[in-house]
Amino acid sequence: MKYTAMPGIERPLSKLILGTTKFFEEKRQDVFAVLDAFLQVGGNTIDTGPKYAKYQAEKLIGQWMQERDTRKNVILISKGGHYHIDRDGTHHPEVKRVDPDEITKDLHESLENLQTDFIDIYLIHRDDRSVPVQVLMDMLHEHQQAGKIGVYGVSNWQPDRMEEANAYADSKGYDRLVVNSPNLSLAQLNEVRWAETVALDDEYLAWHRRTGMPVISWAAQAGGFFTGTYDRNHVTDEEVARVYYNDDNWERFDRAAEIAARKGVTANQVAIAYVLHQAFPTCAIVGCKNVQRLEEALPAIDIDLTDEEVKWLNLELEDAKVE
Repeated sequence: MKYTAMPGIERPLSKLILGTTKFFEEKRQDVFAVLDAFLQVGGNTIDTGPKYAKYQAEKLIGQWMQERDTRKNVILISKGGHYHIDRDGTHHPEVKRVDPDEITKDLHESLENLQTDFIDIYLIHRDDRSVPVQVLMDMLHEHQQAGKIGVYGVSNWQPDRMEEANAYADSKGYDRLVVNSPNLSLAQLNEVRWAETVALDDEYLAWHRRTGMPVISWAAQAGGFFTGTYDRNHVTDEEVARVYYNDDNWERFDRAAEIAARKGVTANQVAIAYVLHQAFPTCAIVGCKNVQRLEEALPAIDIDLTDEEVKWLNLELEDAKVE
């Protein structure tokens, strides 16, 4: 495993972060096996949220940490302020919950389900521009001072809101937002996959290169687009086709496959490596519903990509020397 330092976190985060959106109670045995295997290979960071897997993921993680006595071995990322989701998984993006009371409810629910009194990295999961950043930063600072969270950041925000939040933090003597969690993948989106989410485009990438703010990328594998599961001439998954099917992404797929063939890896592993080879600190969340999926993702850690290869994969160069 390789690691990335995060301001305010004593231990560095594993470059691969374990995603938990498939951690369902009926798959408890697989969930525990994945968590065990992740620790065994040096993984130490788990990304979750109170609504994940129909409200089941955090409870399973909490049970696993209690049974295995592993809380001291992991860095927990959780979130608050997602729009409403029913317990059957039905999404209601019209019901926004980006306010201190709702986020505080989420935080307390997470602490209870995870069976811990502290979450290492806490993120505001969505944004609502009608809510002043000041009240959100006041809330995060309050929870930090109470010892309930460590460092904090955001997911699915735009740079101007982060800059405004950090300017306010500086004026109040608070800790700043230290991490951003948008979508970053080799595939560029036709449209957002889920309501109110944000993916890094070229302008946003330039902002991260300029500021150096770390990114924890969700959907780093682009919904499995680079696994070879999908056919450019035939739609088998309407959502994947809606979000990822375009000529440029199929060209990116071909280039990832070419590099993979030369390096003896898979195109999907190259796509993960692309996320990890940016000009600013990055980690990639990989959702693994079983140990096999984890084992398939792990080789991405050891793939070296040159700057030229990274640009070529992203269609910024017509030709590149593939090493």
